[in-house]
Amino acid sequence: MMKLNINGRSMDVDVPSETPLLWTLRDELGMVGTKFGCGAGLCGSCTVHLDGTPIRSCVTPIAATAGKRVTTIERIEADPLGAAVQAAWISVNVPQCGYCQGGQIMSAVALLKRNPDPTDSDIDDAMSGNICRCGTYTRIRAAIKQVASERRSKA
Repeated sequence: MMKLNINGRSMDVDVPSETPLLWTLRDELGMVGTKFGCGAGLCGSCTVHLDGTPIRSCVTPIAATAGKRVTTIERIEADPLGAAVQAAWISVNVPQCGYCQGGQIMSAVALLKRNPDPTDSDIDDAMSGNICRCGTYTRIRAAIKQVASERRSKA
């Protein structure tokens, strides 16, 4: 039995320590917002935060999360920045099919936390590895820039 901190709640799971975090979230805890894409950590659909850092949950064993905070897309709106990113996603009409968007949003929030005023190059670097099969990259960039602009105007 392992005790995990997921979305601010302590949860017990009974899975082998090498079980990927993704499958623990989806199969054991019913948190299906984090998606399975490639299974190799290359597409970004499974991105969650581990102590605030974006990670690929499909290749992260559950044992690596011991004593750390996991945040998933289900909880990101509780963070004011996460809520702002989600609002910008809607405002700019980013999603088409929406499958990758949880991972995209998690990566965008992490970027804006470490760099509140990213350049196009900063955005491209931070979002590389998050694949959108619908090709909404220009809208993703626009949404991130919108949040950065809104935050600057409030400062």
